[in-house]
Amino acid sequence: MADGISIAFEPLESAKAQDPGDLVLFVGEDLALSGRAAGIAGGAAADLVTRAAGVERFKGKANAAFTVTAPSGLAAERLIVVGIGPEKDKGKLDWATLGGVTAGKLNGRRATVVLDLPTGAPTPEEAAEFSLGLRLRGYKFDRYKSKKAEGEETGATKITVLTAESGGMKKPLRAAEAVAEGVITARELVNEPPNVLDPEEFARRTEALEKLGVSVEILDEKAMRKLGMRALLAVAQGSAKEARVVIMRWNGGEDPNEAPIAFVGKGVCFDSGGISIKGSGGMEDMKGDMAGAACVVGLMQALAQRKARVNALGAIGIVENMPDGKAQRPGDIVTSLSGQTIEIINTDAEGRLVLADVLWHVQQEYKPKFMIDLATLTGAVMVALGQEFAGMFATSDELAERLTAAGEATGEKVWRMPLSPGFDKLIDSKFADMKNTGGRHGGSATAAQFIKRFVNDVPWVHLDIAGVGMNAPSSEISRSWGSGWGVRLLDRMVRDHYEK
Repeated sequence: MADGISIAFEPLESAKAQDPGDLVLFVGEDLALSGRAAGIAGGAAADLVTRAAGVERFKGKANAAFTVTAPSGLAAERLIVVGIGPEKDKGKLDWATLGGVTAGKLNGRRATVVLDLPTGAPTPEEAAEFSLGLRLRGYKFDRYKSKKAEGEETGATKITVLTAESGGMKKPLRAAEAVAEGVITARELVNEPPNVLDPEEFARRTEALEKLGVSVEILDEKAMRKLGMRALLAVAQGSAKEARVVIMRWNGGEDPNEAPIAFVGKGVCFDSGGISIKGSGGMEDMKGDMAGAACVVGLMQALAQRKARVNALGAIGIVENMPDGKAQRPGDIVTSLSGQTIEIINTDAEGRLVLADVLWHVQQEYKPKFMIDLATLTGAVMVALGQEFAGMFATSDELAERLTAAGEATGEKVWRMPLSPGFDKLIDSKFADMKNTGGRHGGSATAAQFIKRFVNDVPWVHLDIAGVGMNAPSSEISRSWGSGWGVRLLDRMVRDHYEK
């Protein structure tokens, strides 16, 4: 397993008096255990928690934790106590983060988690979010390490979660498992080195979705030339690796002929900058310039695996941007699939060329209800928003509001940025219909304004995920360089608003 963790749920009532391995309990600011948790842990547990908390200066704050090794009077090898904060904040508890905190204390160990809080038992949906946090925190990408670090746990983490028995657990747990698998797939793709994951290999891996019922169509360069995807192919022409476009379709709605909702991802497997070559410092990070495409693949997997009741389409343009003698040059003019011409000012502004052709193809061929694209597009968005938010540019207030709400619910937050005709002036060209960059000022906004020229009247959102899709700060549910950002966000939006 990529996440190295196995999770089993059992009802509290079936808990047996046996060695639990590690034992995880939850307390609030008053350090009290729930009655059922105290009963399972044993009579010594409540006093032990109170005494140890004093020594550790532990106040029961949400997501704080401490460990007691070989706890006296308990059968457990270790007692782990996790805080949930004050009772007044029980409605604000982030269950996925709580799961992540718990998994972070259990790396490579066997444990029993008594998921019965002093504020009450979790709902099935909350328990499922907790399990999602466990899974995501357990993920690590170490397949290319021949040796483990000294003291690093090498076994799988085996967790038994005890919670109130409920007939409603099966469906939410299955959905959480699907989302976790989708996020992990996205992380795997982003973390792979570029000599392994070139455009052809990336496309090949999407075929694994077919066993879930996803229709996968792969366009090679011959097919793209026939269609007229000259902007995308111009990016790829400097690479020895051929480009690919992948169209993935999940028809889970009541009417298979109903217009799909569409998600489009930028998939630059390695971005050297082309002739406008990047500086060498940090260039190795450009293997992650396909995080938008990785998210779309992970999302399609999650939707299919949990059998989402919606028609969804995922489209990704996959290229490598390299600077050989065949590469496009600053000053070149290319004709996009839409027929609009583009003057190349900077070959490192390549992602928008890929999106231009793929978005046009999706809207013309499939007539979607809306399109959302994701791209690690500009460094400028990190200047504006750091690595806390993705930049969101939208022609639809409804889509923007729904994404904002889904971001607050999942922690994958977005911040709306402006589109304006004024930005169009910065990308107007003397020699073509437009330039591929408007210069330094407002770089994220002019990039979005460029893409907007290829979506016509279809409701559209552009998510610039340069700050969150790769090399993002660690969180309680992600210690991975590739975050898999966007899968949870978009799945939540689909679940809340588009499933019937």
